[in-house]
Amino acid sequence: MRISALTIAGSMALAGWVISPVQAQLPGLPNLNIPTPSPLKQPSENAVVSKCVRLDGRCLFEIAAPTSQLPQRIQEIEQRLQDISRTYFKNQNAELEFRQEEAEGESNLPEIYISLLDEEGDPFKEVRLMSVTNQDAQLTEVPIETRADEIIEQLDQQLPQAKQERQPDVLTNRVIIAVGTGVAMIVASLLISRWERRLKRSKQLLEPSESNTAPISTQLTQNQQRNVKEVLHRLLQLTQGVIWVGGSLFILSLFPYTRPLQVLILASFRIPIRVGIVGLGTYVIIRLSYALTDRFSSAIARTHLLTPEGAQRAQLRVSTVSGVTKNIITLSFSGIGLLVALAAIGIDIGPLLAGAGIIGLGLSLASQNLIKDAINGFFILLEDQYAVGDVIGVGDVGGFVEKINLRITQLRDAEGRLITIPNGEVRIVANLSSNWSRADLNIPVTYQADVDKALDLVRHVAHEMVMNQMWRERILDQPDILGVDDFGDRGFIIRVWIKTQPLKQWEVAREFRRRLKAAFDEAGIRLSLPQQALWFNNTLPTQSLSNGHSNGNSYHDSQPKYAEID
Repeated sequence: MRISALTIAGSMALAGWVISPVQAQLPGLPNLNIPTPSPLKQPSENAVVSKCVRLDGRCLFEIAAPTSQLPQRIQEIEQRLQDISRTYFKNQNAELEFRQEEAEGESNLPEIYISLLDEEGDPFKEVRLMSVTNQDAQLTEVPIETRADEIIEQLDQQLPQAKQERQPDVLTNRVIIAVGTGVAMIVASLLISRWERRLKRSKQLLEPSESNTAPISTQLTQNQQRNVKEVLHRLLQLTQGVIWVGGSLFILSLFPYTRPLQVLILASFRIPIRVGIVGLGTYVIIRLSYALTDRFSSAIARTHLLTPEGAQRAQLRVSTVSGVTKNIITLSFSGIGLLVALAAIGIDIGPLLAGAGIIGLGLSLASQNLIKDAINGFFILLEDQYAVGDVIGVGDVGGFVEKINLRITQLRDAEGRLITIPNGEVRIVANLSSNWSRADLNIPVTYQADVDKALDLVRHVAHEMVMNQMWRERILDQPDILGVDDFGDRGFIIRVWIKTQPLKQWEVAREFRRRLKAAFDEAGIRLSLPQQALWFNNTLPTQSLSNGHSNGNSYHDSQPKYAEID
C-alpha cells in the first residue's frame, strides 16, 4: 500500500513536471496568460478587461480597455509591433530606441515610440506603438508615466531576445533540444507502457472469480489492492498522454515560428483541459475512497470472525454495507466534481447552489416516496434485516437478494425472475438465512408400519448423516426428531428439524430424504401414499336378488366390512 501510494504520487509529480514546460524558463517560454470568460456570463461591453500583447506567441505586456474596444486595440498594437520587428530582425546592425512623449490635445496621455537606428546612430524608421491609458496603469496600480516606463523596459528586454532566437546557432541548438525531447518522450513512453503491462497482469490476478470462496476480509483486501492498482493504471495512462501532449507543446515553444501555434492550442483546449483535470481528480478520489472503504470494512470483518455463524453473517453484512457506501461515495463526489468543473470554467456556482436548494425543497415535497424508500433502506442496513446473499420473503414474493441500496431491493426468485421492490414497501420480511437456517421435514409413514421402528430408523439416518465429514460442515447441531407430529389421510407424520448453515437447509433436506428413502426400502417400511378407506355394511337378504325381486326379509352377516384402496 505504501509503495503504491509513492508510485501514485510520483506519477502525479511526473505529470505536473511534463505540463510545466509551457512556463519554464528554458529556453524562454511564454507566460500564457489567456483569459477564459465564462460561457454563461459574458462581460458587458463597458466592462474593463485585460489581455496580453504578444510577439511570436510570447506575452510582452498587458493592456486594458472596455470589452468592445480591446480586440481592435490589441490588433493595432500587434500590427505596429510586427511591422517594426520585421525590419529589426532583418537588419543585423539595427539598434532599438524607445521614447515616451505626451500626446497632443486634451488627453495628455503618454505615447510610446520605437525607433530603429543604423550603425551611425541615426534613426531610419520610427513607429508610434501605443498610448498608455489610465486603465493600463490600474493593472499594476502605478502612475501612468511609471506604467509607460514599465512597458518600455519590457519591450527593451523582449525584442532583442526575439531577434536572438532567430540566429542560426540558436535555432541549431533548439533543433538539438527538440530531437532530444522527442527521444526522451519515446523512451519514457516505452517504459510506462512496460509498467502498464506488468500492472495489468497483476491486476488480473486480483479479479474475483465466480467460485471465489475466500473469507470476506481477504476479498475486501483484494478489492482494496485492485482499486489502488486501477488508480495507478489511470495515472500512468494520464502520464502517457501528458508526455506526448506536453512534449509536443514544449517542442512547439522552442521556435518563434511555431510558438503561436502552441498558444493557439492551449487557448483552444484550456476549458477541456480544466474539465479533464477535475474529472480525473474526481475519479482518483472515488477510487481511493473505494480502497479506504474496503480497508475499513476488512478491519470490521476481522473483528466479527469469532464464530462460524458470526463470520458468515459478517461477510454478508459487510459486503452489502460496503457496496452501498461505494454508491453513496460515487454520487457524492460526482456531484462535487461537477460543481468544481463548473467553477473551473468560470461559471458562478453560487446561484446554481441556491437554485439547487430550492429545487431540492420542491423535489422533497413531490418525492416523498423516494425519501421514504431511502429512510427505510437505511434502517434495513442499520438493523441488518437482510443483506446481499440472503434468501428472503416479502409479502407474496421471495427469492435471493442480488442487490440492495437505499432505494430498492432486487430479488431473484426460483424461476429466475428479477423482482424489484422499493424499500418503502418492505414492511414484513422473512429472512430464511440469517445466521443459521433450518430444514423442516415432514415424513409421511403408512399406518401399517411400526412407529417405534420408523422413529429409530429416522434417528439412525440422521446420526449417520451428521457423522459424515462433508455434511458435518453444513449441519450445525444434532437433528431434532420431534416424533409423530400428526395423523393425516396418508399416514402418520414424523417431524424432523435440522439446524444448518445459512442457505444449506434445502441441500441438507434433499440428502436426508434420499438416505431415508433408501433406509426405509431396506427395512420394508413403506412411505404412505394417498389412500381411501371404504366400509361395507352388508344388510342385503340371504338370497341374491334375481330378476329384480326379493324373496323376503331374511338377512345374515350384518358385520361391516373394511377395505383399503390405494
